[in-house]
Order: sequence, then C-alpha cells, then structure tokens
Amino acid sequence: MGCCSGRCTLAFICGMQLVSVLERQVIDFLGYQWAPILTNFLHIIVVILGLFGTIQFRPRYVTGYAAWLVVWMTWNVFIICFYLEVGDLSRDSDLVLTFNLSMHRSWWMENGPGCRVTPITPPPSWAPEDHRYISISGCVMDFQFIEVAHSSLQILLALVGFIYACYVVKLISEEEDSFDFIGGFDSYGYQGPQKTSHLQLQPMYM
Repeated sequence: MGCCSGRCTLAFICGMQLVSVLERQVIDFLGYQWAPILTNFLHIIVVILGLFGTIQFRPRYVTGYAAWLVVWMTWNVFIICFYLEVGDLSRDSDLVLTFNLSMHRSWWMENGPGCRVTPITPPPSWAPEDHRYISISGCVMDFQFIEVAHSSLQILLALVGFIYACYVVKLISEEEDSFDFIGGFDSYGYQGPQKTSHLQLQPMYM
C-alpha cells in the first residue's frame, strides 16, 4: 500500500513538473534564450524517464531521475542569482543565456502583467535598422521577479520529487528483497518424491 501511494504521488509530481517546464519552455522560446531551452529539453526527457520508471517499477530510472533533480535545482539556483544579479552576474549579459546568438531578453519584460510597451520614435541615429527601441512602463511586477518565481517553483517541485524518488526506490528495493526471501527468485522448485532404484520383490503365493 505504501509503495502504491508513494508511486502515485511521485507520478503526480512528475506530471506537475512536465506541465510547468513545458510552459517555461514556450516562454524561453519566445525570448530566444537558448541555454534554458536546452536545459528544459533535457529536463523533460529525464522526467519522462522517471515517470516511466515509477510506473514500470524500474528503480534505476527513478535513481537517475533523482540524480538529475540535483543538477536541475542547481541550475535554477543559478538562474535566480542571474536575474537578481548576485555577485558579478548581470542579467543584461547576452553570453550566459543566449550564447551571444541573439540579444538576451525575457519574454516577461514586455508581456508581464500590466506592462505597456511604447516604441521610441525616432530611434537613436546609432541604432541598427533591425533593432527596435521601446519604453516599458506600468508593470505590476518586474520581469526578473517573475523569472525568479518560476525558478523557485521548479526548485520546490524538484525537492519534493527528489524526496519521493528516494522513498519509492527504497520501497521497490524492499519489495524485491522480500520477494526474494520467500523464494520468488529461487531457482529450486518443488521436487516430488524420487523413485528408488532398488525395489524389493516378494514372491506371491496362490
């Protein structure tokens, strides 16, 4: 019963992780943030494998899923530090999240709740023709705090998923050990009485 409830809870957590990271993947695609896109893609694959291992009683898959969650939590802590500009990090850097392939910008910068975008006309004389310059005002919450909230949610889900993954692996291992103990994997089956090779013959009298 404990294994069933633990597996069901872990499967639910995996489902929540898939929904939340798919939403985040769409937002990162809209913002052309290539490093988060690649990391999100890896996370989606590992969560699917973890869900498969949970349903199919594959402890190795669940263990790999738990190990990945440690990496995933570390990545999201870095994202939080990046947007809060901890230390020497700057959220205006294009190298960290876009590999300098495009200008770094969060989709929430222009599309956050209450944000009003006003084009700046005329643009500065030194501005490239393929760039547009805008003024953003009226945002209920700054984009960096929205990104921090998303990463914080991912850390929370990963932490709960890690705890339940360890719990499920422990329960599956205990069930396999108990099954082995009662002879579930015993190669010696039941053997009937053996016939004796020496039979005692007695004479019959009429």
